[in-house]
Amino acid sequence: MTSAPKYSLVVPCYNEERNLRPLLEAFKAALNGEDLELIIVDNGSTDGTRPELDLLLPMYPFARSVRTEPNRGYGAGILKGLDAAAGEYVGWTHGDLQSPPAAALKAVALAGRTGGDRFLIKGLRRGRPLGDRFFTAAMALFESLLFGANLCDINGQPTLFHRSLLETWASPPQDFSLDLYASVTALKAGFGVIRFGVENAPRERGASSWNKGLGSRLALAARTIAASLKIRAALARGTRA
Repeated sequence: MTSAPKYSLVVPCYNEERNLRPLLEAFKAALNGEDLELIIVDNGSTDGTRPELDLLLPMYPFARSVRTEPNRGYGAGILKGLDAAAGEYVGWTHGDLQSPPAAALKAVALAGRTGGDRFLIKGLRRGRPLGDRFFTAAMALFESLLFGANLCDINGQPTLFHRSLLETWASPPQDFSLDLYASVTALKAGFGVIRFGVENAPRERGASSWNKGLGSRLALAARTIAASLKIRAALARGTRA
């Protein structure tokens, strides 16, 4: 690119070799002249993600990649991509195609219509199984009470905001709680929050790293509570999370 793009979207990928071509094709189909760069983060993958990216990326000029080595967590991968992002508006979405690339482009369109630099745009997942919805709602209620804010579907994707929000971050978490951190710091900074519905697609390739039954959900809930308390304490001190 000869000049900085207006939008940078980070896609962390861990062992998503089989999803890369469908992912890039879906973004190619959804792009409609938007000034957007796609930053695919090979998040310490141990499969064929790296050679697959080397093969595919020359065919998709809107996309480039960075790599973390070794994998240090979901948030660490996103932060690596954000460090490389050049856009005025930045954000992320998942690489498993459950949140369709077309939704990311809808977030871009919303940002263009809204204008300004004081908003956070996030998808609101639709069409999920009842058990997943119950777990998400219960955790959102806990987070809302903990932070004194109206929080819902915290991990809904995509996520997009003006890069000025990054200036308020003091060493954000490198794990799954980055989505919570982004939402809470946006509200604390006086950003408006824009939510829009995203039809959640079934995962066709790969496997979830957490959604493997009641035991995995309870373990995730315990980790979420611990991470949330850490974030609240850090924000109260004005220090690192």
